[in-house]
Amino acid sequence: MSPGPGAGAGAAVLTAPAAGAAGAAGAAGAVVVADATVRTDDGARLVATVHAPAGGARERTVVLAHGWAAGRTVWEGTARVLAAGGHRVVSFDQRGHGSSTAGGEPVAVERLGRDLEAVIEHLVPAGEAAVVAGHSGGGFAALSLAARWFAEDPRAAGGRLHALVLAASAAHGQDTPAGEVRMMGSALFSRALGVPWLGRRLLAQTLGAGAPRGVQEANRRLFAATDRGVRAACFASTRGMDLRAALAAVTVPAVVIAGEADRVVDPKDGRALARALAHGRFESLPATGHMLPLEAPHRLAAVVAGLAGR
Repeated sequence: MSPGPGAGAGAAVLTAPAAGAAGAAGAAGAVVVADATVRTDDGARLVATVHAPAGGARERTVVLAHGWAAGRTVWEGTARVLAAGGHRVVSFDQRGHGSSTAGGEPVAVERLGRDLEAVIEHLVPAGEAAVVAGHSGGGFAALSLAARWFAEDPRAAGGRLHALVLAASAAHGQDTPAGEVRMMGSALFSRALGVPWLGRRLLAQTLGAGAPRGVQEANRRLFAATDRGVRAACFASTRGMDLRAALAAVTVPAVVIAGEADRVVDPKDGRALARALAHGRFESLPATGHMLPLEAPHRLAAVVAGLAGR
């Protein structure tokens, strides 16, 4: 594991405050926002946003990993709440998403776990154990990383990982049908996503029935902005994935959250994930679909903050 932020070749580069940065030093609840770049060992450039209390973080660092065909902005609501509460929050675009580049290696769950590792090593202060929250595919990456860390060196892993939050995620059962993978890579599907009313309709199954129009549109824009080849590669990457046996060695507290109306990742697979973790707990959210960072940002923030304070 790396010594921490700024250490060695490929260390993260913090830039000027991001557009729309908010907060003044000393103002209660004010948040300062800055962007950062992390280079991976295969040459990908991962772009991150760091939300921090204007007066300096008083609580634990939180790292947020988004799901496929989304981006770091999907966490904006959760990140703002956590930073206003004293946490330093790091969100990043997965490889090939948003402002991040694809790198030299193909998309794979283990590869995405190593990307998350690079973000933690370079953007979480040395000696601090972070809370990691992953949504959907971001959860797969977090589980892959946690399983590897605890298999290699449980004591060191516990020194870098404080707790896990897995939102609308699973450890197995994600064998995307070949036809759906082809659709994700289809130029016709991509064009349809670019038409607002049609794109919202095509993605309706990813949300709960009562999702507001603004949430529907934010979801559509993120999905439409993702390269179709990246979408297809992501959805194909979990064929045969089963991390359950390895997760028994992961001894940090973990909360698995599922929307009762999730039609993308079956909530029963979330329950199985909670059982597979040594200290897993399952929570379901009524009338909520798959896109929990958009549909329930405040609930996610509350769960993360609760674990961070343990």
